[in-house]
Amino acid sequence: MKKIALCFIAICLMMMLAACGEKTKDEAAKDLSDKLEESQGYKATAKMTFSTGEQPQEYDVEVWYQKPHFYRVHLKHAEEKQSQMIIRNDEGVFVLTPALNKSFRFQSDWPANGSQAYLVESLIKDIQDDKEAVFTEKDGKYIFDTKTRYKHQAMFPLQQVVFDKKSLTPGSVKVKDQEGNVKIDLAFKDVSYDVSFDKSDFNVEKNMMGALVETPVLGDGEEEQEWAVLYPTVEIEGTALTEEKEMTTDNGSRVILTYEGEKSFTLIQEKLETAPVMLTTSEASGEVADLGFAVGAMTERSVEWSYNGVNYLLASNDLTQEEMLNVARSVQGSMVK
Repeated sequence: MKKIALCFIAICLMMMLAACGEKTKDEAAKDLSDKLEESQGYKATAKMTFSTGEQPQEYDVEVWYQKPHFYRVHLKHAEEKQSQMIIRNDEGVFVLTPALNKSFRFQSDWPANGSQAYLVESLIKDIQDDKEAVFTEKDGKYIFDTKTRYKHQAMFPLQQVVFDKKSLTPGSVKVKDQEGNVKIDLAFKDVSYDVSFDKSDFNVEKNMMGALVETPVLGDGEEEQEWAVLYPTVEIEGTALTEEKEMTTDNGSRVILTYEGEKSFTLIQEKLETAPVMLTTSEASGEVADLGFAVGAMTERSVEWSYNGVNYLLASNDLTQEEMLNVARSVQGSMVK
């Protein structure tokens, strides 16, 4: 009996020692939060794959963050000359489109108004806010399966977030639809908490000038190319394309697609021949709309964005905001005009 008791005690000790290095979800989340809190900011780079259209779209993402609320997020298409930037400074939230030499300014609480897969503090808040999050520790990684905080959560309600246990930096984020299909796949390449910034690093004009070096504006001498009218690939029951009208404008061309039915909407696409010489900044109504492949502006009845030098405006009295986002994110089917 004595030997049995000793064996039992030894097994219990081994189990306690094995569990000693493991964390609970709350402990792991606190470690991540404390790590970020110790830092004055961070820089991160990542590869993002967005899969809502016919073909996956890949983007390079660069993030700068400085406490308390300065942000610079640069989104660059991996293949096309498509680039956009989100800047937050003391003057507001700006969405910059270098190819058009223009920006929108929002009076918005972005990024606090929902999940942002490429922002470390947003991922940590997702983990902390979801009391039902599933936590596992495997191969030196913290793995969290959580709900998201997207405003229109029904589209992308779930995500899996992986952090490195040793460095406490994010490794990957997989945002999923209701069926568990991965729609946004983010792989972090480098994250550094040991950084410093100048206030001018978050200046709109300075960042636009820097982006223009990488992304030529329209009409800068590049050979004019055919542009493709894009069509929504999502199917809405009882709604169909009934009219396609093309016209010439003073500075380019415009195509108006009219969809009629139970969920009617209009999609306007406008290609400019030349961009303004000077940076133009417009006040944007509504909220920042993150489409994955582009960032735009969303109101109760419309979504506006730019992509590959083309302006898009989706307007509807019948679609909900969630449905408008769903349609906008699917505008990737093309027919060369």
